[in-house]
Amino acid sequence: MNCQSHHFSERGLPLSRRWFLRECGIGLGKVGLASLLTDAFVSRAAAPVDLMVPKQPHFPGKARAVIHLFMAGAPSQLDLFDYKPELLKLEGKPLPPSVIGGQRYAFIRSDAAVMAPRFKFKKYGQSGAEMSEILPHIGSIADEICLIRSVKTDQFNHAPAQIFFNTGFSQPGRPSIGSWATYGLGSESKNLPAYVVMSTGSGISGGAANWSSGFIPTTFTGVRLRNQGDPILNVASPKGVDDRLQRDTLDLVRSMNEQQLGAVGDPEIATRINAYEMAFRLQTSAPELMDLKSEKKETLELYGCDPDKPSFARACLLARRMVERGVRFINIYHEGWDAHSDVVGNHTGNCKTTDQASAALVKDLKRLGLLDSTLVIWGGEFGRTPMVETNPSLGRSMGRDHHPQAFTLWMAGGGVKRGLSYGATDELGFHTVENPVHVHDMQATILHCLGFDHERLTYEFQGRRYRLTDVHGHVVNDIVV
Repeated sequence: MNCQSHHFSERGLPLSRRWFLRECGIGLGKVGLASLLTDAFVSRAAAPVDLMVPKQPHFPGKARAVIHLFMAGAPSQLDLFDYKPELLKLEGKPLPPSVIGGQRYAFIRSDAAVMAPRFKFKKYGQSGAEMSEILPHIGSIADEICLIRSVKTDQFNHAPAQIFFNTGFSQPGRPSIGSWATYGLGSESKNLPAYVVMSTGSGISGGAANWSSGFIPTTFTGVRLRNQGDPILNVASPKGVDDRLQRDTLDLVRSMNEQQLGAVGDPEIATRINAYEMAFRLQTSAPELMDLKSEKKETLELYGCDPDKPSFARACLLARRMVERGVRFINIYHEGWDAHSDVVGNHTGNCKTTDQASAALVKDLKRLGLLDSTLVIWGGEFGRTPMVETNPSLGRSMGRDHHPQAFTLWMAGGGVKRGLSYGATDELGFHTVENPVHVHDMQATILHCLGFDHERLTYEFQGRRYRLTDVHGHVVNDIVV
């Protein structure tokens, strides 16, 4: 039997030699046993406290930061990016059974009538990318973005699909892509979290599982910033606590935590040390970050941002400021695209909220020389059906149901080709028929842009090496530079 299998705590963590000798009462004559223990046995205790020191990826990546504009609820690709004139001819008629196959839906029958695109489309830029008329601002950056019309997923409902896109698995418990990025690259910011999450919509179906670090140290979990008031609860010191008293208190707590870290080697103790230190620095850095008074009037107008009011535009401008300050990964969730009814009203409102600021973010990053090193991603968790959803008992009409087989997202900046439309669906927008891109392929490609081989960026947990893409995924080489 391998002796090292006995030297683990109840949590499954390898114990330090110091703890083992102390607790088991082994004398000096038995110290030779230590030579039998593997490096992994003591690696946690010997690891540096600062888990966020900058690290080099597997190869020089084009991107050093990621901003993911997650359109939670799933925009309709058929009304925004993937124009299908054939649906105009079939409107009001059911799709052929041969097209639908065995696909089942949550709220509509498989013989539901076709609904044509609800908006006019036009071509934008020198690339001639075809997009909806309700996205004029994104249309103005058509030559900067890579439009991928052939994305597909395994998940049909919102929470599992959002978690799947972010973690590679449909259930909570796996590290998110932002956690993998910061685990692999560390942080370039000492005063702000490496991974930040903001929300500007009506809630997030997948919840905190979307930005959890799962089983890797919680240092790599996303830090959520609030839309109003203090960006982080309790960031301000209580009355009577000055900087000196707070610093002395933190130093005392740190020394006790470091003593315990050396004894048991639990990486969560290192996480706690880092969290206390980051919280102290955030008391200065967070208010400075959130204060947009230093931004020029022209910049605020570019985004359509009122600096004193929470909005998607404000979040996008804050994301740019975070990239300037070394934040590695930023999620902005805008929930509210779940158009089971009134797709016209739903998408008109959401595009009015997000279109200008999404395009402004790309333009602003380019103006500042940051676009080539920042990867921007825009899209939801799946697509919408070519068929109409109408249900009087639920008060729904002229909407679209969930559609995992095909949807569209776009990317811009660090590591992806400009002015490219990639992939295609059939004439009904139902199936991908050219260059299909699975969600695992998207994850592999994002990591590639950051300089990682997705098959080599792994973390060992409970005797198995895990990765973001599990045993799947291929880099979409046709869209990267």
